Order: sequence, then structure tokens, then C-alpha cells
Amino acid sequence: MSLLFSPLALGNVELPNRIAIAPMCQYSAMDGCASDWHLQHWMNLAMSGAGLVTIEATAVERHGRITHGDLGLYSDDNERTMARALAAARAVALPGTKFAVQLAHAGRKASTQIPWQGGGPLKADEDPWQTVAPSAVPFAEGWHVPKAADAHDLDRIEAAFVQAAKRTARLGIEVIELHFAHGYLGHEFQSPFSNQRTDAYGGTPEKRRAFLLRIAKAVKAVVPDTMAVGARITGSDWAEGGVTPDDAAALASELKALGLVFVDVTSGGNVSTARIAVGPGYQVPFAAEVKKRSGVTTRAVGMIATAQQAEEILQSGAADQIAIARAVLDNPRWGWHAAEALGAELALPPQYLRAGAKLWPGAKLARPA
Repeated sequence: MSLLFSPLALGNVELPNRIAIAPMCQYSAMDGCASDWHLQHWMNLAMSGAGLVTIEATAVERHGRITHGDLGLYSDDNERTMARALAAARAVALPGTKFAVQLAHAGRKASTQIPWQGGGPLKADEDPWQTVAPSAVPFAEGWHVPKAADAHDLDRIEAAFVQAAKRTARLGIEVIELHFAHGYLGHEFQSPFSNQRTDAYGGTPEKRRAFLLRIAKAVKAVVPDTMAVGARITGSDWAEGGVTPDDAAALASELKALGLVFVDVTSGGNVSTARIAVGPGYQVPFAAEVKKRSGVTTRAVGMIATAQQAEEILQSGAADQIAIARAVLDNPRWGWHAAEALGAELALPPQYLRAGAKLWPGAKLARPA
């Protein structure tokens, strides 16, 4: 039997299979509000065959956005437009599909251009804003110098995560993923490259994790037990002296103790000069180490492109769940074809059954091995 298409429980949330759509920014929101682009995009993802669909990185406050086009959950309008797009996605979702939102704050990597417009820090005539970070250390040469967060900033950001979590619960979203990776605020606190504080939130690995744990505890306290809370965490900074798999395993264990039920292990994003050895499944060893040492349900992500590759990762015991991202942008029916390749059953919309391999001989031509 295929492990990829076996059920998985994230706390009290039951998933029909172990495919998760990773959060992918679309840079198509207006002051955090979901647009028609999100409506069609989420509908596509809901039909992909993944048991869990994670909405893109969603800012908990306006100044926590990466770009002007980022999705947010900091206003009533944000909540209203997200509800509209989610309703459409749920209407066409395959049976059992659950939804997640990744709550995020961009920290010193906020106030930037949309990637296809350059991706650098916003210029003076592009409506930039003051960024905030653990320390006044810019991401790279030529980037905005962030404000070192003071006690008021930390209280405000914690409150923003809590408010966004409450909005998530009202929307009926089943899973929250806290974004503590990719060089954004949570990761910035954890990494010594961006955290030079000497107070309770810096100076040692334990203190650098403290604000992440503060956010996680606050969010967990305000959502019902019917929801699952987890985090995307950093397996490596890919630079000497930075975050290591040991740090990731320690953080995962501490998050588990707070009641979080999963981690998604990624890497990089906080050191602009890092040389990352990208290749098929290049982050899987980080996930395997975290799973072995923490015992928390662990998701692997990064250059996982085929059903066979995903199945092998699960069969090896390196992870409990597989996150798919760009592969689904390339092939919105990735899950359908994965089920076909692994001999698993997937309940497809009857409107599209005529395109299945059992009914259409052309399937072999359309999907060559």
C-alpha cells in the first residue's frame, strides 16, 4: 500500500493522505486582501489531490508583508475576501481535503519589490516602510536597515499573531503553520547572523528561540483543540556559525512540548551569500534528523517532484508527510497522477473522470513515464 496515500493525523485533524501543498506567495493581493487570482488558484489547489492545502505566507500585520502584493489577515476586509476565496475552493475540493494558513511576519525582508518587478528593497518612490528585526542588521548590502525591535514592537507582533490566529479559527481553516523560516522574522530571531541581542531574546541558542516559543504559545492558547498548529522551521542557514540541524531539532522538541503537532523542515533564506547545495530532496536529511530527535510529525520539502520520490522518502522513515510546491504549479493535477503511478485510489470529480487512464487511452500519451 502506498504510504503517500495513507491517512495522517495532525493532532485532531485527519488528513486523507500525506501530500501537503506548501505555501507559495502569489503577490496578487491588495492591502492584504485576496483577489480573483486567489479564488481560481485555491480552487485549483483544492482539486490537486493533496490532503492538505496551505495558503501562502499570510502577514499578521501590514508592515509584516514582504511586498505590497502579499496576502494578509490583519483586517476585516482581509478576512472577508479570504472567506470568499476559501468558500469557492471548498466547493470544488476533493473529499477530505483540509486547509491551512501560514501566518508570517517578514521582519527585515519586508518592504521589497514583487519578484517579477525586481525583488529588491522598495525604492523611495515605491512606498517603502520601516522594517523591524531582532537587531538593526540589514539582510544584504543596499537593503533597508531594520529597526531593532523593542518591547513594544514584540508585544505588538505577538498580539498580531494572536489576532490573525483568531481570524483563522473564525474562517474554519483547520491548520495553522507558523512561519519561522526563510529569513523572515522568526528565523531572524533564531539565527546569530541576524540576532545580536543581549537581552532575554539573544545571546544563546535557547534565548534566540525564546520569541518563537512565545509566539507559538500565544497562538496555541487562542485556537480550539480541533485545530492543528505547527511551524515551518529552519534546518540550516547553509553558513558556518548559523542555524544547524541540532538547532532545528531542539526547536522542534520545544514546540512539541507547547502542543504544536507538526514541523515542516526547510532551510536557507537568511544569509544572502550562502551557497546552497540544491538538488532533488536536498532538505530531506534535515527533516530526517528533526523527526528522529524530536518525535514530532515531520514534513519534508524541497525539490520533491515525482510520486516515486515522495513515496521513497516516506518509506525510508525520513518524514511523515511530503510538501509539494512548484511541482503543483507545473502540474495542477499532480496528486491525481501520483495516485495513478502508485496504484492508489483517489476520488476524482465525476465531471473529469473521462480523462482518467481507465477511460481514456490517450492518458499514456499525455503522461509519458
